[in-house]
Amino acid sequence: MRINSTAFSNQGSIPPNYTCEGANISPALSWTEIPRTAKSLALVMDDPDAPVGTWVHWLVYNLPVDAKLLPSGVPPIENLPHGVLQGKNSFHKIGYGGPCPPPGHGAHRYFFRLYALDKLLDLPPGAGRKELDDAMRGHIVSRAELVGRFERQLARRKNIIS
Repeated sequence: MRINSTAFSNQGSIPPNYTCEGANISPALSWTEIPRTAKSLALVMDDPDAPVGTWVHWLVYNLPVDAKLLPSGVPPIENLPHGVLQGKNSFHKIGYGGPCPPPGHGAHRYFFRLYALDKLLDLPPGAGRKELDDAMRGHIVSRAELVGRFERQLARRKNIIS
């Protein structure tokens, strides 16, 4: 199984448009080679480099196996077409929350993990990471990973002459 984005390459820089410094919209993602035994897909985006521990940026589940992509700018709503659901991220919001590491903290890695599952998940919309992990446990057929990087610079101070 493979996952890709037209916005950035694996281990490449995530453009500002997909972060808190830009429009903060989700990047387009596509995937291939889904196992025949899969019944649904789930997507988790997180940042293991966050100072407070792993920060969840996006949870999407019950994606149909015949879906080949998520377009850019997925709306922040619980129920998407075709029974696709979104969970609550670490910002306590539904949908995508783009990279926004502390300025001057160095580059963070953002993992987009796609899971092929042997069943549809019996989860309500708005589930959190723990609930999603618990529901997927023992049902992962395959997984793919795409990693993007993003760093915020410290703001430059302006010299003011009085």
